[in-house]
Amino acid sequence: MVRTKEADMTLHDQDRTTRREADTKTMHSVALTEPTPAHPLRIGDGFEALSFKHAQFHGLMDPLVMVDHFTMTAPTFGAHPHAGMSAVSMLFEDSEGRFRNRDSLGNDVDLLPGDLYWLKAGRGAVHDEAPSSGARTHALQIFVNLPARMKHDAPGALHVRGATMPVIEGDGRRVRVVLGETQGVVGASSPALPLTILDVQLEAGRDYHHDLAAGQGAWLHAVRGDADVCIDGHTTHLAEGEAVALRSGDATSALEISSRAGCQVVLLHGRPIDERFVQQGPFVMSTCDELSAVTADYAAGRLGSIE
Repeated sequence: MVRTKEADMTLHDQDRTTRREADTKTMHSVALTEPTPAHPLRIGDGFEALSFKHAQFHGLMDPLVMVDHFTMTAPTFGAHPHAGMSAVSMLFEDSEGRFRNRDSLGNDVDLLPGDLYWLKAGRGAVHDEAPSSGARTHALQIFVNLPARMKHDAPGALHVRGATMPVIEGDGRRVRVVLGETQGVVGASSPALPLTILDVQLEAGRDYHHDLAAGQGAWLHAVRGDADVCIDGHTTHLAEGEAVALRSGDATSALEISSRAGCQVVLLHGRPIDERFVQQGPFVMSTCDELSAVTADYAAGRLGSIE
């Protein structure tokens, strides 16, 4: 999904020394941002989102570039390109109907509530997704960066059915292991760098524990209800709709999600790439020259098409 044909280019340097210390907390080498509200976004009558971008999190969102928490009820964007990154669609279980997902790799898949689709764009691919007639898609659209060594890989894709995802359930907790691993339960693996995605639902007064290995980054978003996020004994409160990013220190960190009244929180975690990148709309490249080249490739039709 691409929202606009942005003319402005974002230059991002992941060097930790450039982060604004006033907007992060560092505790015994664990870094944690303040709770961050989304930018509301509405396009036409069929798309509404809470939008988060990497610049809001001062380097700690890495390897994520952008996350949109959206509801879509009508086709909005049409076919559009991606390059240098992965475009990931994670549907929540309360979606209704089918979400048609097509790409220039030849895939044409109807996503169902709870499904995930990962498009590793690599050197470039064209993508289109839209709800079927009468459908209501409630989902996350996640842009995941690729390291420089993978930005020119051949594109690839992964579809994970919600019905096949492991679920940890009981005692007031329900955790869908959308991707990756938690508490010894292993789900599907991404077609790019490893990433864990958990859809955590807690009843009032319950909590969930997840370990972060040394140097790992995590991003958490309160989808429904308020939550407390605690890492190595330091707690921050997330109101519904807010997000927080953090990075573990030199040893494994214990991460706990809890809620007094009940909540739904999405947790994404992986190893930061820590590389400089440039972004223009759906393209995330390492240099301005690469960005110019992929823009020219798309204009010339070399990123493929959807039949």
